[in-house]
Amino acid sequence: MRPRHWKLLFSFLAVVLIPVMLATGYLALFAQDQYRSTTGFVVRQDEGNSAASSLSGLAQFMGSSVSSDGDVLYEFVQSQRLVSEVDARLDIRGHYAQYWPGVAGHGVMQVDPVFSLWPDASIEDLLEYWQRMVRISFDQGTGLIEVQVLAFDPDMARAIAQEILTQSQEMINGLNDAARADAMRYSLADLDTAVERLKTAREAMTRFRSSTQIVDPEADLQGRMGVMTNLQQQLAEALIEYDLLRDSDSPNDPRLTQARRRIEVIQERIQSERNNFTGSDPTSTVAEDYPVLLAEYESLMVDREFAEETYRQALAAVELARSNATRQSRYLATFIQPTEPETSEFPRRFVLVGLTFLFLTLLWGVGALVYYSIRDRQ
Repeated sequence: MRPRHWKLLFSFLAVVLIPVMLATGYLALFAQDQYRSTTGFVVRQDEGNSAASSLSGLAQFMGSSVSSDGDVLYEFVQSQRLVSEVDARLDIRGHYAQYWPGVAGHGVMQVDPVFSLWPDASIEDLLEYWQRMVRISFDQGTGLIEVQVLAFDPDMARAIAQEILTQSQEMINGLNDAARADAMRYSLADLDTAVERLKTAREAMTRFRSSTQIVDPEADLQGRMGVMTNLQQQLAEALIEYDLLRDSDSPNDPRLTQARRRIEVIQERIQSERNNFTGSDPTSTVAEDYPVLLAEYESLMVDREFAEETYRQALAAVELARSNATRQSRYLATFIQPTEPETSEFPRRFVLVGLTFLFLTLLWGVGALVYYSIRDRQ
C-alpha cells in the first residue's frame, strides 16, 4: 500500500467508521426508548342539515366543505395553541426534558440530550420539538387525519394522543357554535330588514288609499266602466225614443223637449264620467287620471307582495337557524382510538446507524474525489 492509500484509510476511519461507532454506541447505551400511540379521525357533516341549509341559503354559515375543515384541523394539531393546552394539562415539557443532562432522578446511562428537550425551552422551541414527536398525515381527498405521538412512556403517549383528540373535538364544537351564532345573527338581521320593508310597503299603500279615497282602483274602475256602459245604453234608448217622438208628433210637443233634455243630461253625465277618468273634472275628488293611479297602485302592490314574500322567507330562515342551533352540523368521527403501545419502536436504531454510515460514506467519497482532483490539477 502506498502512502496515499494509508491516508484514504485513515480518513475513512476518521470520517466514517469512528462517527458511526460513536452513533451506534450512543443509540445503544444512551438513547431512550420511545413509544408510539396512534389515533385517526375525520371531520364529518350532517347530510340532512347540509341539505336544509342549502335550500335556505345558509350553507355558507353551516359549512359545506369537509376538506376545508380537515385543513383547519391539520393546522390546528400543529399549532402553538394546542401545544400550550396539552402542556398545561399533561406537562409535556417536563416529560420530554426528563432525560436532559442535569435533571435530577436519572443516572449517567439515563441521559439522552439528542432526543430530549432542554428544560428551559421556550414555547417556540417546544412547538418545534412537538413537530418532531407528533407526526400527522392528512389525505385531502378523503379528509382522513392520522396522528402518531412519540413519548418516553406508553401511558404518556396515549394520554397525549387522547388530549389531541379531545382538543380537536372542542375546536370543531367551537366552529359549530360560531357557525350557528352567525346563522342566527344574520337571519335575525334579515328578518328585521324584512319587517321594516313590509311596514314601509303597507304604510305606502295606506297613504295611497287615504289620499285617493279608493281602496282598489281596479275594482273602482270596473264599477265606473259599468256606469259608463249603463249610461251608453240609456243614451241609446233616449235617442231612439226621441227619433220616434219626432217622427210621430208635432215639433211643439212637450215630450220632445223632455226627451231632448234627457238626452242632454245623459250626455253631460257621460262626459263627466270621462273627465273623471282623465282627471280633468275639477269637481272630482281624484287628483290624477286613472292610468297614473293604476300604475302607482300596481307599483305599490308589487312592493307589498315582494315585502311579504321576503318576510315569509326570513321567518323560515330564522326557524331553520333556530332548529339547527340544537343540532351539530359538524362532528369529529374517530376511526382509530388512541392506541396503548406495549413495545418501543423508536428511535429506529438500525435505520439511523445505516443512514449515518451511508451519509458519511458519501461525504467521505465526495471529499476524497475533490481532494485528489485538486491535487492532480496542481
